[in-house]
Amino acid sequence: MPDSLQLTLVDEDGSLRRIPLAEAPAFARPTAPLRSRVVYAAVHVVPLVHGDNTPGAPARIDWDATLAFRRTMWSRGLGVADAMDTAQRGMGLDPAATRELITRTADAAREALEDPEISAVFPAGATVSDLVVAGVNTDQRTEQELSLDEIVEAYVEQLRATERAGAGAVLMASRHLARTARSAADYEEVYRRVLAEATAPVVLHWLGTVFDPQLKGYFGSDDPAVGADALLRIIEEDPSRIRGVKMSLLDDAAEIAVRERLPEGVRMLTGDDFHFSHLIVGDGTVTTGADSAQERGEYSDALLGAFAATAPAASAAVQALDRGAVGEARCILDAAEQLGRHVFSAPTYHYKTGVAFLAWLNGHQQAFTMVGGMHSARSLPHLSRTIELAATTGNLEDPVLAAERWHGMLRLAGYEIDSATDSAADSGGATAASEDAAASRTARTGDAA
Repeated sequence: MPDSLQLTLVDEDGSLRRIPLAEAPAFARPTAPLRSRVVYAAVHVVPLVHGDNTPGAPARIDWDATLAFRRTMWSRGLGVADAMDTAQRGMGLDPAATRELITRTADAAREALEDPEISAVFPAGATVSDLVVAGVNTDQRTEQELSLDEIVEAYVEQLRATERAGAGAVLMASRHLARTARSAADYEEVYRRVLAEATAPVVLHWLGTVFDPQLKGYFGSDDPAVGADALLRIIEEDPSRIRGVKMSLLDDAAEIAVRERLPEGVRMLTGDDFHFSHLIVGDGTVTTGADSAQERGEYSDALLGAFAATAPAASAAVQALDRGAVGEARCILDAAEQLGRHVFSAPTYHYKTGVAFLAWLNGHQQAFTMVGGMHSARSLPHLSRTIELAATTGNLEDPVLAAERWHGMLRLAGYEIDSATDSAADSGGATAASEDAAASRTARTGDAA
């Protein structure tokens, strides 16, 4: 990449400034399964560019690009968490599209396991549920209020559909349950009855109000410590039914407090996009041999929307832990976390815009668009800071392509961007990078179709 390439940025007052654009870090893809941590990237959906994805319209999804993005996660040794908050569940992804998404992703995972390059980076005997877990909720019911019996029925309906597809189940926090429950006992009753219907262990998801204000008082209290007691009672009734717990409160102390009390065999999957670096590294526990046992309880595994935007870094960090290079892993994750803190800044529920924006910059989708028209949820200066942090933390997979796309977006907004900032295009840089990325996307699309 030419030394002269600059990235033009927009500050809050509308003024422009430039920074040098660095090379992308050489994050190698794994050649063997990741051992030290179990990691899922919670992924978004890519809309059809020509589809009616205006607010309130049913989602029109570009299935080729959406599934190719999931294949990219698997190629890095990461599992995929689908049909969850990052996929705009409840914010543009309608129930019919949700069901189709789960089925298509599970089918793509089945095909991926037949690919020697992908099967090599997952444990021997891996199944579809090791590659993909999917959200189970009650949102197919359009009524505002449901009885506890109706909530159980709605959960079980989605649970059975997800299990039939072959995906692992994540019991998401239900807005219906948050509205109906009058005590922690109501939550415990619903979860007990739903878990009794599961044919395989599930992940429980505790989503905080920063992500969804309608979940206030979940598990029976606004106090996380009191809610945690109810959550742990649900788990302790039969730990064999629980695969793990994803906590998305953006409260690392609350996560650690629950993590230390989890029964043996139940993983803590951090959903804390503000503090994941130290939570994942923990006390530095590593696995340096293929048969080495891990000591759980002092670190978290991960199920993160931030890792959809930083997948190469996430994979590289776990590979570093596998080698015993704890400092290297922490450095990589600290940089990714710096980007994550901005992408997930208030209002946090609009973080999906940043995930889609970075996917577009990195060549994983044709245009910066989202279902429900949610690509408009962040300002131009906010997006400018996003690409700046992605560039300076090493999370642009193809910096030349990203700069070309970003500068084009600025020109569309009316800014006069000196063509010299894209001078690499004249020497075959950005143009060649764009063509290479397009060819790569075409190849991935062909694989996933």
